[in-house]
Amino acid sequence: MTQPIKDSIKAFIIENFLFGDTSYDLQDEASLIENEVIDSTGVLELVAFIEDQFGFVMADADIVPANLDSVARITAFVAKHAEAPALNKMSA
Repeated sequence: MTQPIKDSIKAFIIENFLFGDTSYDLQDEASLIENEVIDSTGVLELVAFIEDQFGFVMADADIVPANLDSVARITAFVAKHAEAPALNKMSA
């Protein structure tokens, strides 16, 4: 289940932050912030994408590097929320 999530996230990052540059070696564990792939505005764009693409609202407390600083962290965060849709609707 996580591979389609990861593929979607990677495609979004490549298209929106790397401007379609598929030659960039986007490692799953690499920090998107430290490697200057995204900045604070990019984080907001990423949050909007996650909410639209995966159908849940991120709480302010979830918008932290621990959840959003690498493809692997984003994938794990989204997969966790995708597995518990009933809980997400109750907390929204």
